Amino acid sequence: MERQMGVYMLLCGGGTLYTGWTNDLERRLSAHMSGHGCKYTASHQPVQLVYFEPQPSRSAALRREAAIKRLPRAQKQALIFGPSNALPFLFPEKWATIDKNQ
Repeated sequence: MERQMGVYMLLCGGGTLYTGWTNDLERRLSAHMSGHGCKYTASHQPVQLVYFEPQPSRSAALRREAAIKRLPRAQKQALIFGPSNALPFLFPEKWATIDKNQ
């Protein structure tokens, strides 16, 4: 995976969605998967990357993260399976593992 500033969503154990931002997706995803990313994902394992949206700057990523966190679940799911999700194009190996019937 290449380094890319952006906003991501994880599907957590129990079916919940976690939204965050990063400037190093590979490092951040590894931290979440090992239980060291944050308290929420540590207690809601396993986690799976389901959404990534590149952002041009840290401030843009923080604003987008806040906006996504305010969305209802149905709109978050629309993002995951919609055209703004860069995951299928930037990281096809991650997209291939997602259950599209969630």
